[in-house]
Order: sequence, then structure tokens, then C-alpha cells
Amino acid sequence: MCGFVGELRIRGSVDIDALERMVATMSDRGPDGQGFWILGRVGLAHRRLKIIDLSESGSQPMKDPELGLTAVFNGCIYNYQELRQELRDRGYHFFSTSDTEVLLKGYHCWGERFVERLQGMFAFCIVERDSGRTVLYRDRLGIKPLYLAETSESLRFASTLPALLAGGNIDTRIDPVALHHYLSWHSVVPAPRTIIQGVRKLPPATLLVIEPDGSRQQQTYWKPPFERNPAYADMTADDWEEAVLEALRQAVNRRMVADVPVGVLLSGGLDSSLIVGLLAEAGQQNLQTFSIGFQDVGGVQGDEFTYSDLIANHYSTNHHKLRIDTQELLPALDGAVAAMSEPMVSRDAVAFYLLSREVVQHVKVVQSGQGADEVFAGYSWYPPLAAAEDSVDTYADVFFDRPHSEMAEVLTPEYACQEDVSRAFVAAHFSQPQVGGPLDQALRIDTEVMLVDDPVKRVDNMTMAWGLEARTPFLDHELIELAAACPPQLKLGSGGKGVLKQAGYRVVPAEVIDRPKGYFPVPALMHLEGDLLALVRDALQAQPARDRGLFQPQYVERLLSNPNTERTTLNGNKLWDLGLLELWLQAHGL
Repeated sequence: MCGFVGELRIRGSVDIDALERMVATMSDRGPDGQGFWILGRVGLAHRRLKIIDLSESGSQPMKDPELGLTAVFNGCIYNYQELRQELRDRGYHFFSTSDTEVLLKGYHCWGERFVERLQGMFAFCIVERDSGRTVLYRDRLGIKPLYLAETSESLRFASTLPALLAGGNIDTRIDPVALHHYLSWHSVVPAPRTIIQGVRKLPPATLLVIEPDGSRQQQTYWKPPFERNPAYADMTADDWEEAVLEALRQAVNRRMVADVPVGVLLSGGLDSSLIVGLLAEAGQQNLQTFSIGFQDVGGVQGDEFTYSDLIANHYSTNHHKLRIDTQELLPALDGAVAAMSEPMVSRDAVAFYLLSREVVQHVKVVQSGQGADEVFAGYSWYPPLAAAEDSVDTYADVFFDRPHSEMAEVLTPEYACQEDVSRAFVAAHFSQPQVGGPLDQALRIDTEVMLVDDPVKRVDNMTMAWGLEARTPFLDHELIELAAACPPQLKLGSGGKGVLKQAGYRVVPAEVIDRPKGYFPVPALMHLEGDLLALVRDALQAQPARDRGLFQPQYVERLLSNPNTERTTLNGNKLWDLGLLELWLQAHGL
């Protein structure tokens, strides 16, 4: 896990100063080393977090003079040892024990589509010395980010959006379509857009080939069908439960590969508890687990320690509990907002930020349970879609934060889209082939889009702000393929995630399965008051916000006068949506 930047010049020399400014912003992502490489019109820079091959042989940018290839890489290839052996059998010689070197040899051996052989989370760049060709890759579920910025003279890329801002010469105007998405889907902006005009992101499961003359070819290398597979036609409910459990068991075991200890973020819910249970089943000893809790605010309970304690005691883990006073929240919020590559309204962000600060004192790698609800239909908006006559309208009714008709009330005319661009995006996604029905449509868009740019991005940004690597077994692509083929009624059973819950009874105590659905609670961000409300007020009334003019002044004043009254469809705070965006823009000097 690391961070990297690069520049491909169309004309002129690589801007070394810009590379240095960009990579300097990612010292938190890679506290263990830094490297630069420049050849002609291509420049790469890298910050390293040592997880696999702790020696200097694993440093990046990694060069293989014999093959004429150079790479920078962020992530982890879980099956790198198997691929390494296969490459050795084909006559390749290795100078390190890192997974980065496997990328170089694998690319040389199997070509651009070798990415289909990779198990893992990754964003990386490979440069061919002799041809001048550059290839960028992003993993199937977009777990690792990759941002792009293009000017008349160059293409720059980086693991974070703020790194590109540090390089300069970026169009920082707000993208009205992205803003519509942000306000529709609790801050999700699907690839390739970001909230600002001059930065885009490579979509998940994508490779981008850039030739020396600047011409490009973009390919999608993975897209699982969300429909019934005839090969599974004879499977019973018990068969599905066993298949899901075995796929998850394999995913969890894969994510233990490291040359440092691996812990678990333990919320006390089914998903993280299953990870702990499966590791215990595999004989893992002295496993370190971590939980966080906040003060109650506005009648909302701030911790779930009852359940995380239950699992920690049941499996005799080395458990760490972090209790956060509300007074600690405000200073931490500044750090969390600064760590966001894109604005994120989820209150989970500050929880992960604070938890990561504690965790990294003990381990450098953790497993986390993100993704299970999107993969196995655990949310409240899925049951209405099972029998929907108009799946787009139904999805909008139960998922969108606010209707398009409200946007003119929220946004000034300069930023208000005349068309309902968010509904149109959903309609286009739902119309894609290889989908079984309305629920499959919703699960596909949530897996390919909403999951990527909400919980996945949040976990990456907040953990990497402290140099902590987070691994998500529920986003194992083979588990995703299996879940996509699973009959919808099995996923909707037991109030959601039915097949996973039934499988879970074979591993973890029933108390954590039968409990009410939980989440990372941060009550102070649900109920704005005191210093936090003052922070939001100041951001929305600051001169940069007035100059920008995103929001209708009368709408802002109405929300400020009753800060906890107006809620989104999923019970988010509408004032927080506006305030967080301005806090992020101002934190990054925009």
C-alpha cells in the first residue's frame, strides 16, 4: 500500500518540481520511503508503505532493465506468490520478494490483459522503455484510487486528488453534473467525474493504454453478470450458504498475506465478526481487534461495544476499544476532511480516521467488513425493488437524498442542471445487459458505483491518512461473482443478507446475527449543535463560499435556523451535506 504520481508530457520536459510537490502530499500514505524516476517525457514518483518485502529491494519506482519496464504500484496482490512461481517456471528471475516485481514480469510474460490473473486491490502504472507506451490499471472494485488531470502539455495521474492540485494548472471549477450527483447520492460522484472540472478518475476494472503520440485506448477488463447462472441451477439454499461461506473463507485467508501482522476492525456486526470467526477457525492466534465508540448525542447511542466485546471475548482476541469524547471530534474532523480525496458526507469517515490513528500504533494492516450490505442486499431499499414495476423510479424514491425538483431550491442557477442527470445515470446503468431483474439492477449499480465511491473510498482515505492498509474480503472479485449469481430471494431473506446470515450461524454466535442492524455511530454528526454547528455555519458564510455561490442564500439560512429538522431520504442531515462540501473545498484551497 502506497501512493504514486506521474506525468506524461506531450511536449517539453517533465516538470520535476511539480512531481516533488505532488508526491510530498502523500507522505502519510507512504511513510517508509520515497523514490523518483524520469526517462524522456515520462516521470514517476512514489511513497512507500512497507508491507511485503521490507527490504530496499522492494522500493519504487521499480525498474527492470532487462525487460525495459518500470512500475509504480499502490495496493497488494494477494496471489503474488503463486504468480511468482508460475513465472519462475517460465524462466523469469527475481531480484526481490515483492508483489511489485510480479507485476513487471507478469506484464512482460502475458501482456496488457495479465491483470485478469491478479487477485487483489491495486492501481499501478507500467512504462515500456523501448516503445514509450504507458499503461494505467485500476482494480475490479475500485478499492485503490487513480486520479487523472489533463492539460494542453501533459497528462498527470496520482493516488489522490489533492496531489494533482499540488502539481498546479488544474481547472478547479465545480462540475455541475458531479454536484447534482453529490446532492443526490450522499456525496457519491461516479467515475470518471469528480466534483471539480479538471480532475477525473479512472473507472474500476479499467486499463488505459497511452501511446507516445498521446493516443489512447481504454478497456474494461471485468464485468460480472448479475443474473442467474445455469451452472448453479441445481443448488439448494444450503448449497448456496456453503458456497458463500467457502468463498468468504478463501477471501479472508488471501488477505492475510503480509510480512507484518494483520489485525481486524471489529464493529460487532455480522460482517466483521465473520472475518474474526473465520480467522479463528483457520487457527489464527493472538489476533488484534479494534473498535470505536462515541458519546451519545440527541438520544442516539454512540457505541456498539456490547457486540464487539462479545466477539472479542468469544474468540479471545487481543482487543482494543477506543472511546471518543465529543470534544475530540472537532479537531479530528479537520484532519478527516483534509484526508478526503473527494468530499464525503458519511459520518463514518471521522470514525475511521480516529480508529486508524489508534490502530496504526499496533499494526500496519487490517481487514474490514465493508461491502457486505451492497453485495448481499443488506439495506432497506432493496426489498421494494424486488417487485418494482418501474425500477428506476423505485430506486430513486428509496435511495436518492432529494428529488431533482428540489435542486433549484438548493443551487444557484449557475450550478443547477436543467435535466435530472442523476436519474438519467441510473436509468442508463439499469439498462445495461446481463441483469436478471430490478433487484439485480440495484445490486449491480451499488456494487459497481455506490460502493466504490462511498464506503470503499472512505476506508482507503481515512486509513491511509495514518499509513494503515485496509483490506476488504467482501470485495473479493470471486465472492462478488458468486453473490451476483445468487437468487435474489436468498439475499433478501432474514431481513436482508439472508444467505450470509444463514452461513454465519455456522461460524459466529447467534447474538451478533439476530441483533438489530448497526453502523459506525457518530451521533454528533447526525445532530448538529454547539461548536460543530458553528463550524458548519462559518464554512457556509465564509467569503470563499459567498464568492463561489453554489447554494441559494435563503436555503442556507433556512437550514441554519433549524439545523436538525430537514433530513434526506436515508436520514442524513441536509445542512451537513452543504457544510461538508464547503469545508472540503476550503480545506483544499479551492
